[in-house]
Amino acid sequence: MRWRKTRQSSNIDDRRGQGPAQSGLPVAALLRFLPFLLKTKVGKLILVVGGIYLAYQYFTGGAGMMGIQQGTEPLQQQDAQNSGLPAKDEDAQFVAAILGTTETVWKQLLDGQYPEPQLVLYNNITQTGCGMGQAQSGPFYCPADRKIYLDLSFMDELKKLGAPGDFAFAYVIAHEVGHHVQNVLGTNKQVAQQQQEASETEANRLSVMLELQADCYAGVWGYYVHHDMQLLEPGDIEEGLQAASSVGDDRLLEMAGRAVQPDAFTHGTSAQRVSWFKKGFASGNPKDCQTFQSMQ
Repeated sequence: MRWRKTRQSSNIDDRRGQGPAQSGLPVAALLRFLPFLLKTKVGKLILVVGGIYLAYQYFTGGAGMMGIQQGTEPLQQQDAQNSGLPAKDEDAQFVAAILGTTETVWKQLLDGQYPEPQLVLYNNITQTGCGMGQAQSGPFYCPADRKIYLDLSFMDELKKLGAPGDFAFAYVIAHEVGHHVQNVLGTNKQVAQQQQEASETEANRLSVMLELQADCYAGVWGYYVHHDMQLLEPGDIEEGLQAASSVGDDRLLEMAGRAVQPDAFTHGTSAQRVSWFKKGFASGNPKDCQTFQSMQ
């Protein structure tokens, strides 16, 4: 992918290297209770269960894993100051370049009515408008503060899932931007309201449709990156499709050794994710991303 030819977005909040306290984590409280937890059977059980829960979040896409994290918890700290300059390391420059292309595409498609999201780079944990963000959950978008949260270690996780390549990671960023587009258009709010009154199965189905639409929006972005910006190289499309396939609910559950239960899906199958990305990429028209109508 010829990403070095593009403008780098300045909407990057680089929190990497900040300690837990700077990221909003109540470290003092944790340290105060840690000795007690380690000395008691119940405390050790809590720590074990917590570890299992984080693993479940990662493999099933729980709070994030390329998704949207709901919540309205207010920020407990001021964001790190954004210098307006891209970070110096190449991975961060890549993220800033891809974010820049999404800004160009969606400003055009939404007739300039596009409030640009901020992308937060962090290590391990950070405070968000939707609660505590954790790298184990994968990249996610928070509607409450309109920010994308990304730990660059997910690049390595994608490789482990069988989806290496720069365009594979670019697809991840474009998918999260897709959630921001949904937030701008009011789709996320409508779905959240419906989920409050729905059964668990129906709420999951709505979540799947939301995620698949974000995949389709990522495909729309890919159309313009390819046809208008001419940034794609041979093999890039295949990388994107492999990335979409690698994070399907069915594949992640199989990898985790868990039973595949469609009613519990929250992001869609590998086949569905690939199909909707391809649909957006084929036309470049966001109106073709009507996942809610097609799955009724």
